[in-house]
Formats: sequence, structure tokens, C-alpha cells
Amino acid sequence: MKKIAKTKLVELWRQLASETGLYLPIASDGVVNFARWQEGAEVDLEALNTLLPAKKFFFPQTETVLKYSFSDDLVLEDCAGKAGEALCLFGARPCEVASFSMLDRVFLGEPVDEAYRRRRELTTVIALGCNDPDETCFCGSFDIDPGKAPGADVLATDTGDELVLVAQSAKGEELLSLLNGVLEEATSGDENKVKDAQEKAKAKLPPAPPAGGLMEKLDGMFEDSYWDLLYQRCIACGTCTYICPTCHCFDIQEYPTGSRGERIRCWDSCMYADFTQMAGGHNPRPTQKERVRQRFMHKLNYFPRQHGEYACVGCGRCVRKCPVNLDILEVIKDLGGAV
Repeated sequence: MKKIAKTKLVELWRQLASETGLYLPIASDGVVNFARWQEGAEVDLEALNTLLPAKKFFFPQTETVLKYSFSDDLVLEDCAGKAGEALCLFGARPCEVASFSMLDRVFLGEPVDEAYRRRRELTTVIALGCNDPDETCFCGSFDIDPGKAPGADVLATDTGDELVLVAQSAKGEELLSLLNGVLEEATSGDENKVKDAQEKAKAKLPPAPPAGGLMEKLDGMFEDSYWDLLYQRCIACGTCTYICPTCHCFDIQEYPTGSRGERIRCWDSCMYADFTQMAGGHNPRPTQKERVRQRFMHKLNYFPRQHGEYACVGCGRCVRKCPVNLDILEVIKDLGGAV
């Protein structure tokens, strides 16, 4: 266990940046997002969550997955082996870290997505426990502790004037050993401060409806009239899917230019009419009702049925950003899990 005074964090970031690519929550034009650190950057560790989720580091919004050229022969260049860079992601919240394991289930299952695998392996995650959860947070619905992040390589806890850092993996141990010059050894007193901060954060978490039992309840609700009412507010903007840390829909596009071309993968949204549009014109989800139903059924029924956990971490982004106040928390409250 190590610690550092918050007044010395710039020294820590400076050394980290000299060892690897360093990304932190940085404020720019009134918006906080993960960005590469540089001297003078306006780091905001008080921001509850970045606008865009950190999934972009493993599952980029746009990426080239294949390049090809042809003259006499067709030449293919697989880009997966060159994907990613060694980097440190500093300040991911516990809900964000929990989302990584869900994406792992999708992209590291058979067949393994090699580009995603490389990015995950090249990234060291330093989580930052929450001290002051927002009224829109509902990670408690999914048994996520706002002060703990077991999936991170290092857990940082704000104890007031200091950050206390605890390695939770071999990568985390290696990273902290590189920083011995700027870190101090923590004491048993610091350990008690960490526990106290974690208990206070959990106590501040707003009451949230439990999600337990929702998967089973939704088994018999595919044709329920509930969806006839719920979808009517949706304007199909797709905001909920782009800011969601667990959504992973994508599209594949080809961009040929003469004798060369690229295959591009980019984020897509199940909220869009053309997401399931088939070449012959048929669309199995012809109206917004089917698309809204798909979003919530996938997160609360299909995904947990297949992978054993709900595809939501209660980060609250959709609660804060949906322009018509249609979010998954409303669905959980309406349907009511097993109390």
C-alpha cells in the first residue's frame, strides 16, 4: 500500500507519462473526458464520470480492422496485431471498471477479438473510488461498491489530503514499483482511512431498486403491453447507447479507393432503424417499440441469461443525458426486481 499527497500528483503524473501513455479525466470546454495528460492539463478528479465511457480505449469508436490491395494478387493486412499502445488509465470509477468485465465476456469469448485483447493487455487501470456518489448513481442495484474496484490493477482512494494506492494485480504491483520515487509507504492508519472513506461512500449512495429477479420476470414480458407505452417517448437519438459503458453494437463498412481499400469498424446503435435493416428490405424491428424493447431486454434478460450478470453498472449517464428521461433506472423501478 502506497500513498501520495494530492499536492504532489503532478509529480506522479509526470513520472507516469515518462513511462507510458497516461490518460486522465481532463476538462476541456466545460466537458470532462479521458484525454492524454500533458503539462498544464486541467485534470478533474472530482468529476463523477467522464462524458464518454472509457470503453473507447479497448473498443474504439472508429478503427481500421483490415487493409487490402490488389493488382495481380490480393494482399490483406490484418490490423489487429498493431492495435493499441501501452497506456495507463488513471481515475476510472468503480462502475466503469465493472463494465470492462462485461465487455471482456463479449470480445474475449470465442472467437477472441485480437485488437480488443491487445488493448486490454497493454492497459493498466488505476481506479478511483467514489467519495460522493451522485443522486443519479444506482450502481447499488447491481451490487457494485462505489468505493471498491476489484477489476482494476490499482485502487486509489481519496482520504482527504492524500490518495492511497493499493495494487490489485501483478501489473499494478509493477506500476507502483516504478513510482517508488514519488510514493510513500502507507501505514495502518491510512488503511483505516481507506475503509472509512469506502464506508462513507456506500452510505451516501442513493437508495436504488434491486435488479435481482428482473431477468426471470422479463422472460414472460416480450409481448407485454408495457413496451407499447414505454417506447413512445423515445426519439431514436442513440445517446443512451453511445454514452453507455457496456453497449457494444458496431457496424462494418468498406471504403475502397481504386486498387486499395479499408474495412472500418465503428460504433452503432440498436436504437437506429437501419441497425437491423436487411439487404432485401425486411426489418425484424420495424418500429421504435421493438428497438426500445431490445435495448432493455438485452441488458436485463438476454445478457444475464448468457453471461450471468446484468449488462448495466448503474453509472447514471443515461439518467443524466437522455433528452426525454427514458432510462434503464425507470424500467428497473417499473418492473421491480425481487426485493
